[in-house]
Amino acid sequence: MIPVCETISGQRLLFVMAAEAEYGPQLRARFAPLMTGVGPIEAAMATGIALHDMARADVLPDLVVCLGSAGSRVCGLGEVVQVASVSWRDMDASRLGFVKGVTPFVDHPVDLPLVTPLTLPTARLSTGANIVGGDEYAAIDADMVDMETFAVARACARYGVPLMGLRGISDGPGELAHIHGWTALLGLLDERLAVSVDGLETALHSHAGHNL
Repeated sequence: MIPVCETISGQRLLFVMAAEAEYGPQLRARFAPLMTGVGPIEAAMATGIALHDMARADVLPDLVVCLGSAGSRVCGLGEVVQVASVSWRDMDASRLGFVKGVTPFVDHPVDLPLVTPLTLPTARLSTGANIVGGDEYAAIDADMVDMETFAVARACARYGVPLMGLRGISDGPGELAHIHGWTALLGLLDERLAVSVDGLETALHSHAGHNL
């Protein structure tokens, strides 16, 4: 089944999320997302297949919006942040002479820049297949962490579709020891992410006629 896009300011937007727990009542009232599942492999498969099907039907979106929660020890808990760039912390082929974070034989920078049409604060995001907590943050060269955005970015790049990212900070300070440490703020983030989504109409209208 081809995913459903939302039309905002005359542009077709595909919203992408990972987990139902992040998709609260406020966001449900605004859009129906492509749900990928958790982690970079699930996100890459789901997004790649969806964009493939949309390309065959000649209905590719004008913009993909990847949103959900993230961990951070730099951004404030409960804050919604726009993703300036995203990197892949799992990729390390440095023993063969490749820069850490760059996929061998693929032309992409360590930090993939994303479009940032909103006036929200921006931050650098790191994607990986692990839940980050405690002292692990010290080894990550980014402001916040998630498990899907880089994979979505690579799928979007394959089809030439711009990507923006919105992340609500659900955890980071202290040790993340249980799933409740992640879910405690998801209700608040649902409300705040929804407000940010509402801002897209004005932001995209101001970009009308220009490349994102």
